[in-house]
Order: sequence, then C-alpha cells, then structure tokens
Amino acid sequence: MTAEPPSPANLRLGPYKLSLSGPCLIMGILNITRDSFSADGLLDTPDAILRKAEGMVRDGADVLDLGGETAGTSREAISVQAEIDRTAPWIARIAQRLEVPISINSWRFPVVQAALEAGAVLVNDIGGLSDLRLAEASADHGAGLVVMHLRGQPKVPHLQEQYGDVIQEMIRFFQEKTASALHAGLAPDQLLLDPGIDFAKQPQHNLQIMNRMRTLTSALPYPWLAAISRKTIIGQILGGQPPAERDPGTCALTVSACLGGCHMVRVHNVAAMRDVVRILDAIQRTSL
Repeated sequence: MTAEPPSPANLRLGPYKLSLSGPCLIMGILNITRDSFSADGLLDTPDAILRKAEGMVRDGADVLDLGGETAGTSREAISVQAEIDRTAPWIARIAQRLEVPISINSWRFPVVQAALEAGAVLVNDIGGLSDLRLAEASADHGAGLVVMHLRGQPKVPHLQEQYGDVIQEMIRFFQEKTASALHAGLAPDQLLLDPGIDFAKQPQHNLQIMNRMRTLTSALPYPWLAAISRKTIIGQILGGQPPAERDPGTCALTVSACLGGCHMVRVHNVAAMRDVVRILDAIQRTSL
C-alpha cells in the first residue's frame, strides 16, 4: 500500500504560493454568465467585470474563480467555443492587470486548455476529474487543480442519489481521484479537494458533510476547498430564502467549514467572508 504524502504547508498555483497555516483563504466568484443562480452574472455588463475583480482583490480575495457556464441543470450547456470566448480573454486581461491567482471554473478540456494558456493557474473542475486530461494539462502548466466530489456528470440533474455512508464514499472517491492526479504529474501541494455541497446530494447529505467535515478533511492529506456560498441547502433550511439573502447563512457555513479543516472557501461576498475568517482566526490563535 502506497504511503500518503505529508500534508503540504502551502498551496502552489503557478508562480504563487499561498500559505495554509493562516486564516481560511478566500476564493472570489466572478460569473461571466447571464443565468447565474445568484443573479450576479456579468456577461451583459462587461464594463463591470474588471471593476468587480479589482474590488474583490481589494476586499481580500486570495484567488479569483472565473466561470462562463452555470452549473445549473435548467438548460443544456452552452457551446465549448462560447465558454472559451466568455472566459479566456478576461483571464488574460485580469492576469495582466492584477497580481492574483486566477482559477477557471469548468469541466471541459478545451475551455481549461484555453484558460491555462491565457494565464489561469488553477483549474476548478466541477466534473469530478471525469476527464484526466484536466489533470495532465494542469501538470503541464504548473497549475493547481480542484477535484470536486460528484456522481455522474455536471449539468445533469441528480435528485434521487442515496448513500450508505456519504463520508466514507467520498473518502474512497478522493483516494482514487488523487491517485490519478498524482500519476498525471501533480504534486500534493497543487491539489484542492471539494466535497461538492449540493452536487448529487440530498439535503441530509449536505448537512452530514458539514457536520462531519473534520472526519473528511483528516482522512486525506491535501488542502480542502468548501464551495458553500449561497447554496441551495441554505435556502432549504431557511424556508425558501432566495440566493441574494443567503450571506448570513453563508457566514455560518464558512465558520463550520473552516473549523472542519477546510483551507479555502469559495464565496460571492468576499468582504464579509474575509471578516468572518479573520475573526475566527483571531479566536483560534488566542491562548488562555
């Protein structure tokens, strides 16, 4: 049996090294779409894209995550070329303008390849590494890779999935996927693992994951990303609350994720969540 690698002290994304020993890192969401579930898509307001990117960096974003295709299942995916056209030019512009790691949020290899060539240094793969070429491309470019837990494919509804023990199934999933990523040439400090809250999971599964996050994050020696911002589970708990009103619920999930061993949170409201993680870090570092 192959020994697990030691837990990395830093996250390596191209030329950037982000420390994992301080407060939870913040990934800011930049949706270049029309139909983001949280109504923050910027496709029709291109003048606002750079302003928003600059604002998130000022507010404390450690990484910017650009996406040109919503993960929602209410319609089929846009064409590969349309997704490239939405993301690659903006990645290049932002990379020239701002000193910040840029992530591409996609599961399609041609989009990822174009984004890496444009300057992205992290691949946020919501496809669960169903296409190993994403790991190979990340390794070739010295970029990082997010592997998200998922059953099936993105943009396909998975409303009736059931698990015996969701945590143990996820551990087995990530053991298999990280082995494939390492074999493709990535190092442990280039990987991020994402539990995939709301993806192919029932409400009770999402809550079980949040409740047992420490068990999950302790099982594998890699950095962890919690993509929990304004998620459906928040609206379900709070009686149908719309996404725009879910930031207080996101604060609660952010605290839970960081206490559970996650190293980064993916959020819409960077300023608010930066304050949350700074306060949490101050509490944790204060000795009696």
